[in-house]
Amino acid sequence: METVNLEDELAKLQQAREGIARVMVGQKQAIDQVLMSLICGGHVLLEAAPGMGKTLLVRTIAQVFGMHFSRVQFTPDLMPADITGTVVLIHDDQGKTHLDFQPGPIFAQMVLADEINRATPKTQSALLEAMQEHTVTVAGKQHALPEPFFVLATQNPIEQEGTYLLPEAQIDRFFFKVQIPYPPENVLEEILELTTGAEEAKAEQVLTPEDVLYLQKLTRAVPMASHVRQAVAKFVLATQPTDSKNLKEVQRYVRFGVSPRGAQALILAAKAHALFEGRYNVSFSDLKAVLFPSLRHRFNLNFEGQAEGINVDGLLERIFNETVGNKAA
Repeated sequence: METVNLEDELAKLQQAREGIARVMVGQKQAIDQVLMSLICGGHVLLEAAPGMGKTLLVRTIAQVFGMHFSRVQFTPDLMPADITGTVVLIHDDQGKTHLDFQPGPIFAQMVLADEINRATPKTQSALLEAMQEHTVTVAGKQHALPEPFFVLATQNPIEQEGTYLLPEAQIDRFFFKVQIPYPPENVLEEILELTTGAEEAKAEQVLTPEDVLYLQKLTRAVPMASHVRQAVAKFVLATQPTDSKNLKEVQRYVRFGVSPRGAQALILAAKAHALFEGRYNVSFSDLKAVLFPSLRHRFNLNFEGQAEGINVDGLLERIFNETVGNKAA
């Protein structure tokens, strides 16, 4: 890859980050995490209370990257065909009839799956299959989804009545689990000033879908030293509760540790973080910076751990510090 192209793409990426931050005030960390997932070719599970700007964030990112946006409001009566599309009987000008495929809302480059846990497992599976394969099969025929293809699924952590929890195996398919915290007073005041005035803050398009595909290739090409990769393998093995050499808290409170897919996500995310920092190599600090969104949904506590109120992020950080040590400082 040419150095000029690399510098140009990173400059445009930084411009995109700044533009989104002007609209989504006070959520720089959440913005960066969603963008990292996008340039890694992954999908995001976004957890936040109502009214925190989830839809605004996704719409703004789609606008900045010039991506076709689609929103699906998940409800208990939503069927798989309502997402993927269906085959219908069409009458042409000559009076003849033929079967034609009508694409569903999933045929977009950026899809917001709003409140995914409100749909039945059958409908959830249809979306997650499309996320994994980037294709949809209807009536025995396979249809390719547009590229780049990015799904951001939201769920409300407060209201659980009438919802269908995603199985752990399906949650593991999300690249990041991003949490949007409630803003502090000064940020809340700035949000109110920007959103209740005569002019509405907007972000301009600075990249294209082709730029996203280029950035995805660029991210995978970021080099990682063998000793950094070895540290990731050591850390992931240290999260497994079946190994008697691991921390007592891991053996006692953890139901299952980080999967190999989780290790892959951690490395790819660290590569994206290095690019965000203007570097073309991965350091231990990059790994620590993306530790929580990469692994908090892939590290499952057992019943005793939940009853004791063990903090998943805190335990992950302790394991990381024990295995990687001061290298990430």
